[in-house]
Amino acid sequence: MTFPATDAAVHVRAPGKINLFMRVGAVGDDGYHDVATAYQAVSLYEDVRAWPDDEFSVGFSGSVDTSGLPTDASNLAIRAAKLLARHAGVPGGVRLEIEKHVPIAGGMGGGSADAAGTLVACDALWGTALPKEELHALAASLGADVPFALSGGTAIGTGRGDRLSPALATGSFHWVLAIADHGLSTPAVYRELDRRRDDGLEPDWRDGHHGIRSALDSPTVDAEVLQALRAGDPRQLARALHNDLQTASLALAPDLAEVIALGDEYGALAGLVSGSGPTVAMLVDDADSAIELQVALSASGLTVLHVHGPVHGARLLTY
Repeated sequence: MTFPATDAAVHVRAPGKINLFMRVGAVGDDGYHDVATAYQAVSLYEDVRAWPDDEFSVGFSGSVDTSGLPTDASNLAIRAAKLLARHAGVPGGVRLEIEKHVPIAGGMGGGSADAAGTLVACDALWGTALPKEELHALAASLGADVPFALSGGTAIGTGRGDRLSPALATGSFHWVLAIADHGLSTPAVYRELDRRRDDGLEPDWRDGHHGIRSALDSPTVDAEVLQALRAGDPRQLARALHNDLQTASLALAPDLAEVIALGDEYGALAGLVSGSGPTVAMLVDDADSAIELQVALSASGLTVLHVHGPVHGARLLTY
């Protein structure tokens, strides 16, 4: 079944994400790493609006500085629109306006949310009505985090992070995000991790509850993470949070260690760098605790936000 294309603006909202857990395997011959990660979509969104046009274009606004974002064919949203047009045989283009609130190069998947939102918006705008599986396959070809931005919720990602399995999460988890005034390059963080491993600065194995596991093996998400999510227990989840990329991120941006320490001092259950950083996500007991921590960290001069998760993935708001 297909839907008629529309001449009206289409509005889609797509979430940013936090990596609650991240194991990184060894670098492969193709230069990529297998990972095992637990994603949670949180209430910090990108708003994508799309209008029919003869060409492909994108403009940005929002609460973050978008002045450095490319608006040419290299932009991930433009790539997403062109990919869908080619795949579905759409002859026209699209004008995109994206209102950004997820930190840029912040380890929260803002660009991936833009791409996911664009796929959903253009699918509605052009009336292509692709099956969910096709849309996810297109998303995976754009980047490892794009499929999760489509699906949202809480999920386990394996492979490059794009092979998703839903994870049951009970209730709502509250986070305080410390937003850095600089970005971190994801490839640079992975290169730093590889360098540290080559130099013996990172362990080649981890002695967990399941025995010694070589970094060369296929990484997995610890069972404690899944148990904590199912229980809806933030204190249990706090004990299970982990990110293999964190030491590399801290090496490139040492100030993040001070942010994590401040969070601990002011009552966070735990804090970690989300993805490749530099956003620091601090888990708290509830909404009241989040507000208290937000006030304390703001008084210390940090830029902080209170978000909760899990939330839905890219969703059509108007049609």
